[in-house]
Amino acid sequence: MTDSNQQNSNSIVLKTHDLTKIYLMGEVEVPALKSVSLEFIEHELTVLLGTSGSGKSTLLNIIGGLDTATSGDFFYRNENLTNADENTLTEYRRKTVGFVFQFYNLIPSLTALENVELVTDIALNPLMPKDALALVGLSERQHHFPSQLSGGEQQRVAIARAIAKQPELLLCDEPTGALDFNTGKVVLEVIERINKELGATTVLITHNASISQMADRVVKLRSGEVIEKTHNTTKISPSELTW
Repeated sequence: MTDSNQQNSNSIVLKTHDLTKIYLMGEVEVPALKSVSLEFIEHELTVLLGTSGSGKSTLLNIIGGLDTATSGDFFYRNENLTNADENTLTEYRRKTVGFVFQFYNLIPSLTALENVELVTDIALNPLMPKDALALVGLSERQHHFPSQLSGGEQQRVAIARAIAKQPELLLCDEPTGALDFNTGKVVLEVIERINKELGATTVLITHNASISQMADRVVKLRSGEVIEKTHNTTKISPSELTW
């Protein structure tokens, strides 16, 4: 497979250039990102790998339109969103991005199907909610409430909700962090399937180095800096992962 610098520029979905994020803690400046320059290629699955405090969640929040950078540039398909206003970022999140977080954020009083319907009601070209649940293997659980579902099933509902609007970007923040080993692998298999079948450009952040073996590309971060970028010529199926 070709490295990103040889890819056609049209296949670059996201790009950051010298992205820096500094938080103010009283009078103290705390750098979360330091001059991060990356490209994310269409349809690929990229893992952002690093320990807690490495900057990976901050980076994910910026490219997802949930946060803004202190300096540098962030592009989505050649549109510079670095200084975009809140309305523009809201439209970007609504039309383009699906989010999956470590904790499922489901509404307890709604069934799995109703939780997914919340997204499809505002999407431009949504999947049928039942079809989104079928993609994550939960057709038979669509009328169950979150309290009636296991942790892995709740996370799969959250993934169904994220993909129901058919996002170009699927951003996953430690999606297996609250799950046991076997359940985590099931969730990773679902994410891989969505990446392949829907073609969503997928970014998955984790502290677990083993998970990086399922990615097309791996970006390692430490203390807010990119320390390594690698390309997996051979990927491992989530079912084969061990940790």
